[in-house]
Amino acid sequence: MTYRVTVYLLGMFVNFFGVALIINATLGAGFWTSFFIGMSDLFGLTVGTWYAIFQFLIIFVNGWLIKQAPEFRAVIPVILEGFILDFWLEIVFGHLDFSTAPFLLQVVMLISGVLITGLGVAIYIIPEFPRAPVDQLFLTVSRRFNLSLRMGQTVVAVVMATSAFLIGGPVGLGTLAGILFLGPAIQFWYMKTYPMYYRFHPNYQDEIELIS
Repeated sequence: MTYRVTVYLLGMFVNFFGVALIINATLGAGFWTSFFIGMSDLFGLTVGTWYAIFQFLIIFVNGWLIKQAPEFRAVIPVILEGFILDFWLEIVFGHLDFSTAPFLLQVVMLISGVLITGLGVAIYIIPEFPRAPVDQLFLTVSRRFNLSLRMGQTVVAVVMATSAFLIGGPVGLGTLAGILFLGPAIQFWYMKTYPMYYRFHPNYQDEIELIS
Protein backbone atom coordinates (compact mmCIF):
# COMPACT_ATOMS: atom_id res chain seq x y z
CA MET A 1 0.00 0.00 0.00
CA THR A 2 2.83 2.42 0.88
CA TYR A 3 4.43 1.79 -2.50
CA ARG A 4 1.17 2.49 -4.36
CA VAL A 5 0.49 5.69 -2.40
CA THR A 6 4.05 6.92 -2.99
CA VAL A 7 3.79 6.36 -6.75
CA TYR A 8 0.31 7.95 -6.79
CA LEU A 9 1.50 11.12 -5.05
CA LEU A 10 4.73 11.24 -7.07
CA GLY A 11 2.67 11.19 -10.25
CA MET A 12 0.53 14.07 -9.00
CA PHE A 13 3.56 16.19 -8.13
CA VAL A 14 5.17 15.51 -11.51
CA ASN A 15 1.89 16.17 -13.32
CA PHE A 16 1.33 19.58 -11.76
CA PHE A 17 4.95 20.59 -12.13
CA GLY A 18 4.30 20.19 -15.85
CA VAL A 19 1.02 22.12 -15.58
CA ALA A 20 2.85 24.94 -13.76
CA LEU A 21 5.45 25.09 -16.55
CA ILE A 22 2.70 25.38 -19.18
CA ILE A 23 0.94 28.15 -17.25
CA ASN A 24 4.17 30.07 -16.62
CA ALA A 25 5.19 29.80 -20.26
CA THR A 26 2.33 32.32 -20.85
CA LEU A 27 1.66 31.08 -24.39
CA GLY A 28 -1.95 30.07 -23.86
CA ALA A 29 -3.80 28.04 -21.26
CA GLY A 30 -4.45 24.32 -21.45
CA PHE A 31 -7.76 23.18 -22.92
CA TRP A 32 -9.47 22.61 -19.55
CA THR A 33 -8.13 25.84 -18.05
CA SER A 34 -9.18 27.82 -21.15
CA PHE A 35 -12.72 26.49 -20.80
CA PHE A 36 -12.95 27.34 -17.10
CA ILE A 37 -11.63 30.87 -17.74
CA GLY A 38 -14.22 31.29 -20.49
CA MET A 39 -17.01 30.18 -18.17
CA SER A 40 -15.77 32.59 -15.51
CA ASP A 41 -15.76 35.50 -17.96
CA LEU A 42 -19.25 34.65 -19.23
CA PHE A 43 -21.09 33.84 -16.04
CA GLY A 44 -18.97 35.17 -13.19
CA LEU A 45 -17.66 33.04 -10.32
CA THR A 46 -13.99 32.19 -10.09
CA VAL A 47 -12.06 29.84 -12.34
CA GLY A 48 -11.54 27.58 -9.32
CA THR A 49 -15.28 27.47 -8.68
CA TRP A 50 -16.00 26.39 -12.25
CA TYR A 51 -13.21 23.82 -11.95
CA ALA A 52 -14.92 22.33 -8.90
CA ILE A 53 -18.40 22.43 -10.47
CA PHE A 54 -17.29 20.61 -13.61
CA GLN A 55 -15.20 18.09 -11.70
CA PHE A 56 -18.35 17.16 -9.78
CA LEU A 57 -20.48 16.95 -12.94
CA ILE A 58 -17.88 14.83 -14.73
CA ILE A 59 -18.09 12.24 -11.94
CA PHE A 60 -21.63 11.52 -13.22
CA VAL A 61 -20.58 11.67 -16.88
CA ASN A 62 -17.88 9.06 -16.26
CA GLY A 63 -20.36 6.77 -14.51
CA TRP A 64 -22.90 7.19 -17.30
CA LEU A 65 -20.37 6.41 -20.05
CA ILE A 66 -19.39 3.07 -18.55
CA LYS A 67 -22.80 2.38 -16.99
CA GLN A 68 -21.55 2.26 -13.41
CA ALA A 69 -22.36 4.12 -10.23
CA PRO A 70 -20.58 7.50 -9.90
CA GLU A 71 -17.22 7.21 -8.16
CA PHE A 72 -17.49 9.82 -5.42
CA ARG A 73 -14.04 8.85 -4.14
CA ALA A 74 -12.78 11.00 -7.02
CA VAL A 75 -13.30 14.01 -4.74
CA ILE A 76 -10.11 12.92 -2.90
CA PRO A 77 -7.67 13.63 -5.76
CA VAL A 78 -9.47 16.91 -6.52
CA ILE A 79 -8.56 18.12 -3.03
CA LEU A 80 -5.00 16.79 -3.27
CA GLU A 81 -4.48 18.33 -6.69
CA GLY A 82 -5.59 21.73 -5.43
CA PHE A 83 -2.89 21.74 -2.74
CA ILE A 84 -0.21 20.39 -5.07
CA LEU A 85 -0.96 22.88 -7.83
CA ASP A 86 -0.85 25.73 -5.32
CA PHE A 87 2.52 24.42 -4.09
CA TRP A 88 4.03 24.72 -7.57
CA LEU A 89 2.31 27.98 -8.55
CA GLU A 90 2.42 29.90 -5.29
CA ILE A 91 5.57 28.61 -3.60
CA VAL A 92 7.94 27.42 -6.33
CA PHE A 93 6.93 29.73 -9.20
CA GLY A 94 5.19 32.41 -7.14
CA HIS A 95 7.91 35.05 -7.48
CA LEU A 96 8.94 34.23 -11.04
CA ASP A 97 7.62 36.02 -14.11
CA PHE A 98 8.29 34.54 -17.54
CA SER A 99 5.88 36.78 -19.46
CA THR A 100 8.79 38.88 -20.76
CA ALA A 101 11.20 35.96 -21.15
CA PRO A 102 12.67 35.22 -24.62
CA PHE A 103 10.13 33.46 -26.84
CA LEU A 104 12.45 30.48 -27.28
CA LEU A 105 12.57 29.95 -23.51
CA GLN A 106 8.77 30.12 -23.33
CA VAL A 107 8.49 27.50 -26.09
CA VAL A 108 10.96 25.23 -24.28
CA MET A 109 8.94 25.62 -21.07
CA LEU A 110 5.72 24.84 -22.92
CA ILE A 111 7.06 21.71 -24.61
CA SER A 112 8.74 20.54 -21.40
CA GLY A 113 5.50 21.16 -19.51
CA VAL A 114 3.47 19.02 -21.89
CA LEU A 115 6.00 16.17 -21.75
CA ILE A 116 6.28 16.32 -17.95
CA THR A 117 2.50 16.51 -17.54
CA GLY A 118 2.19 13.41 -19.70
CA LEU A 119 4.75 11.63 -17.53
CA GLY A 120 2.95 12.63 -14.34
CA VAL A 121 -0.45 11.47 -15.58
CA ALA A 122 1.04 8.16 -16.75
CA ILE A 123 2.61 7.57 -13.33
CA TYR A 124 -0.39 8.48 -11.23
CA ILE A 125 -2.97 6.40 -13.12
CA ILE A 126 -0.94 3.18 -12.75
CA PRO A 127 -1.65 2.45 -9.02
CA GLU A 128 -5.39 2.53 -9.81
CA PHE A 129 -6.36 4.82 -6.96
CA PRO A 130 -9.22 7.31 -7.51
CA ARG A 131 -8.35 9.79 -10.25
CA ALA A 132 -9.57 13.33 -10.67
CA PRO A 133 -12.73 13.30 -12.80
CA VAL A 134 -11.11 15.24 -15.65
CA ASP A 135 -8.27 12.72 -15.77
CA GLN A 136 -10.63 9.77 -15.45
CA LEU A 137 -12.69 11.15 -18.34
CA PHE A 138 -10.15 10.37 -21.06
CA LEU A 139 -9.66 6.88 -19.61
CA THR A 140 -13.42 6.38 -19.60
CA VAL A 141 -13.73 7.62 -23.19
CA SER A 142 -10.89 5.29 -24.21
CA ARG A 143 -12.58 2.33 -22.52
CA ARG A 144 -16.10 3.14 -23.72
CA PHE A 145 -15.16 3.60 -27.38
CA ASN A 146 -12.23 1.15 -27.49
CA LEU A 147 -9.61 3.84 -28.14
CA SER A 148 -5.96 4.07 -27.16
CA LEU A 149 -5.02 6.36 -24.26
CA ARG A 150 -3.59 8.77 -26.83
CA MET A 151 -6.81 8.93 -28.86
CA GLY A 152 -9.03 9.15 -25.77
CA GLN A 153 -7.04 12.11 -24.45
CA THR A 154 -7.00 13.79 -27.86
CA VAL A 155 -10.78 13.46 -28.29
CA VAL A 156 -11.39 15.07 -24.90
CA ALA A 157 -8.83 17.80 -25.65
CA VAL A 158 -10.40 18.70 -29.02
CA VAL A 159 -13.91 18.85 -27.56
CA MET A 160 -12.86 21.05 -24.63
CA ALA A 161 -10.61 23.33 -26.69
CA THR A 162 -13.43 23.85 -29.20
CA SER A 163 -15.84 24.60 -26.37
CA ALA A 164 -13.34 27.04 -24.85
CA PHE A 165 -12.91 28.81 -28.19
CA LEU A 166 -16.68 29.11 -28.70
CA ILE A 167 -17.19 30.77 -25.30
CA GLY A 168 -14.19 33.08 -25.66
CA GLY A 169 -11.63 31.27 -23.52
CA PRO A 170 -7.90 32.04 -23.96
CA VAL A 171 -7.13 29.41 -26.57
CA GLY A 172 -3.56 29.72 -27.83
CA LEU A 173 -0.32 27.92 -28.57
CA GLY A 174 -0.41 26.20 -25.18
CA THR A 175 -3.88 24.86 -25.91
CA LEU A 176 -2.78 23.55 -29.30
CA ALA A 177 0.27 21.89 -27.77
CA GLY A 178 -1.97 20.09 -25.28
CA ILE A 179 -4.26 18.85 -28.04
CA LEU A 180 -1.46 17.61 -30.29
CA PHE A 181 1.09 16.28 -27.85
CA LEU A 182 -0.42 15.52 -24.42
CA GLY A 183 -2.22 12.36 -25.55
CA PRO A 184 0.85 10.90 -27.30
CA ALA A 185 3.00 11.90 -24.30
CA ILE A 186 0.72 10.02 -21.89
CA GLN A 187 0.68 6.98 -24.17
CA PHE A 188 4.48 7.02 -24.54
CA TRP A 189 5.22 7.42 -20.84
CA TYR A 190 2.56 4.89 -19.80
CA MET A 191 4.22 2.21 -21.93
CA LYS A 192 7.55 3.05 -20.29
CA THR A 193 6.43 3.40 -16.67
CA TYR A 194 3.94 0.51 -16.46
CA PRO A 195 6.59 -2.25 -16.56
CA MET A 196 8.86 -0.22 -14.25
CA TYR A 197 6.05 0.07 -11.69
CA TYR A 198 5.75 -3.70 -11.39
CA ARG A 199 9.50 -4.24 -11.61
CA PHE A 200 9.92 -2.33 -8.34
CA HIS A 201 6.61 -3.36 -6.73
CA PRO A 202 7.34 -5.17 -3.41
CA ASN A 203 4.72 -7.87 -4.01
CA TYR A 204 5.96 -8.44 -7.54
CA GLN A 205 9.49 -8.78 -6.23
CA ASP A 206 8.34 -11.45 -3.75
CA GLU A 207 6.75 -13.42 -6.58
CA ILE A 208 9.97 -13.25 -8.61
CA GLU A 209 11.97 -14.56 -5.63
CA LEU A 210 9.50 -17.44 -5.14
CA ILE A 211 9.70 -18.40 -8.83
CA SER A 212 13.48 -18.24 -8.86
